[in-house]
Amino acid sequence: MSPVTVIVGTSIGGVRTAQGLRAAGYDGEVLLVGEETALPYDKPPLSKGLLAGTSSIEDLTLLTERAAREAGIRLLLGRAATGLDIGTNTVTLADGERLRYDDVVIATGARARPSPWGEPRGVHVVRTLGDAQRLAVDLRRGGPLVVVGAGFIGAEVAATARGLGAADVTMVDPAPVPLSRVLDPEVARWFAGLHAGHGVTTRFGVGVEGIDRARDGLVVRLADGARLPAATVVVGIGAVPQDGWLRSSGLRIDDGVVCDRYSRAVGTEHVHAVGDVARWPHPRAGELVRAEHWTNAVEQAACVAHNITRPRQPRAHAPVEYVWSDQYDHTIQLTGRTGGRLGHLTVPGPDPDRSFAVLYADAEGTFTGAVTVNWPRALVACRQAVGTEAPAAEVRDRVTAARPRTTTGARP
Repeated sequence: MSPVTVIVGTSIGGVRTAQGLRAAGYDGEVLLVGEETALPYDKPPLSKGLLAGTSSIEDLTLLTERAAREAGIRLLLGRAATGLDIGTNTVTLADGERLRYDDVVIATGARARPSPWGEPRGVHVVRTLGDAQRLAVDLRRGGPLVVVGAGFIGAEVAATARGLGAADVTMVDPAPVPLSRVLDPEVARWFAGLHAGHGVTTRFGVGVEGIDRARDGLVVRLADGARLPAATVVVGIGAVPQDGWLRSSGLRIDDGVVCDRYSRAVGTEHVHAVGDVARWPHPRAGELVRAEHWTNAVEQAACVAHNITRPRQPRAHAPVEYVWSDQYDHTIQLTGRTGGRLGHLTVPGPDPDRSFAVLYADAEGTFTGAVTVNWPRALVACRQAVGTEAPAAEVRDRVTAARPRTTTGARP
């Protein structure tokens, strides 16, 4: 009997695992199971191109029916998984069907953290295609927009709304600066200024007390007593792993599926996890991490596909962290470890008013990561240096070499 691999989850991690198996010569059956009825699609454009109307659903599609058929990938869409039995090697679907597997890949990702203030009409989160489509309809109706949360999703939605012509956009976050999880305060204040310079009202350092219905829309109540009228509210306060369906599986579940360095669920040989739902020991961080990054999902999928097809020569997952964000006409890219209590230095880019790199280092002066803005060549140099234990001063020299000699000044 031919082996069977069941992949649960149809976002980038699941699709790339299926494609990676075929590319590695896997000749068994590949089943790709998804809760949504839509064809597998890419999620980063949901808060940018799709919301702005510059990208179509077809542009986001990761795997068409024809491509799946030609690759020998069986699509089971609109079929949510409700259970995993590692004793009988079966995945149970919501309709009661049980899928037998030789290997199973958990790629169910994460869901948006729900609004703690309820979800009256006009309140949105952005995580799925349906979420983005519903938000787009409301944005085009006009009226004030309040974005709760100044992480990547919140910042991108605010920037996209301004690009669509929204005149009244307010971004609220209890942290004193935006993107506080990945940037130090100095650099984060520059990003706050970027939004303010594009007409976004920013209310940082104050939390939300409630979201109420009003006669003409919504009212967002802040902890300092302010009341913000809104036609639309977007709540972007993080994500939580989609691991609830695994609670009775016997797997170790702790902020995701806890895995070994080969992305196998601990204590198992044939249960694997990729993407936002996986938590594994990162060699440079020295602890278990769960990375909600597109590139991490892609690289982990390739690792898992290799390990299924070459089980005697497993490959450890040791990625170089990378994430990007498009806000207005700025491309922000991060690699490695940034922010927190790390030291940092700024290198001006080809256009000091629009481009720069911020290099981060630990207490010993070892380079740990970087943030670059509108400077692709600097990003390449920094990604190459992550994990090499190079001194930050040496990386600074490499980045400086990527800058035209005529450049002067510094940002931020």
